[in-house]
Formats: sequence, structure tokens, C-alpha cells
Amino acid sequence: MRTGVIRRAVAFFLPVAVLATLCCGLVYVAVQQDLRMGANDPQLHLAEDAARALDAGAQPTSLVGSARVDVATSLAPFIVIYGLSGDVVATDGQLDGHDPVAPQGVLDAARQNPPNRVTWQPRDGVRIASVTVPWRGGTVLAGRSLREVERQEDQVLLLAGAAWLAMLVSLAGASLVAAWLWPTGSRPPTAA
Repeated sequence: MRTGVIRRAVAFFLPVAVLATLCCGLVYVAVQQDLRMGANDPQLHLAEDAARALDAGAQPTSLVGSARVDVATSLAPFIVIYGLSGDVVATDGQLDGHDPVAPQGVLDAARQNPPNRVTWQPRDGVRIASVTVPWRGGTVLAGRSLREVERQEDQVLLLAGAAWLAMLVSLAGASLVAAWLWPTGSRPPTAA
């Protein structure tokens, strides 16, 4: 008798547990992607405006802030204006006391298929959401730290995991009750 109840409970539980797992995973992925894609929005605005201004004749130094942004610790956005050869023309960013220099491939890709959105990790512990666009004299990169976005992603993962566990526990209990209430000697209806 007890074995039959457990077998019915498992038969009820498994399909809905798979569905609950897929739903929680889908919600997590959708929210994580929304957070990560939104992390590029200010940089796209900054980079495109700076490139337009440069093409209109603005001086590179007039487009970067006067205060230096430590890209390793600050959440503030920064701009790096590169020449055609990849040299830094002007920047308000700073990494370990030096100008932040993106890999040449990031700059090349921006010239071929703008805008180039990449997660750039200039060193361990520093991850930058960057957008690079071309201008006549080179490229403009705008970036900002992903630290806060990644913290939010971790919170969403914890919430999705907690919801998933709560759902599985609830479903397991409901499956046991349903299996116990199922009339003995009868079988679940079959599809015709």
C-alpha cells in the first residue's frame, strides 16, 4: 500500500518538478539578460555623442571629464578616445594609475560593425561593460563597472533558487497528498 502511494506521488511530482525547474530557469535567464543588456545603455549614449562631436570638430580633451574615474573601484562611466593606431588620445578613466587600453580587437570590431558591445576584463576583479564606436580619427570607448549589475544578478539567482526549492517542496507535499487521496484499486485516466 505504502509503495503504491510513493510511486503515484513520484509520478505526479516528476512532470511538475521539471516544469517548475524550466520556469524558474527561464525567469532567471530573462531577468539576468535584461540586467546585463541594460548595463550598456549609458555607454552607448556617451560613446555615440562623443563620436558625433569629434566628427563635428570637437577637441578630444573637451569631451572627457576633468575628474579621473578609477575604473577598478568607481561605478561612474568613463570615456576613452583612441586614435587610428589604438593610442589613447584623451580619457577620464584610469586603471592602476594608467590610461585604460582596450584590446586592439575591440577597437577593430567597432570600426567594422559598430557599435561593439563587449564585457572587458582589463585585469582580475575588474569587469567593464563597454561600448565602442568609430569616429573619423579612431574610436571612442565608453565603459563602466559591472560590479553592481553582477551583484544584482547574484540576488536574482538566489531568489530564483529559493523560489525553485520552495516550489519543489510544495509540489512534493501536494504530490504525496494527491497520491494518498487517490482511490485504491483505480488507475489514473488514460488518453484515448
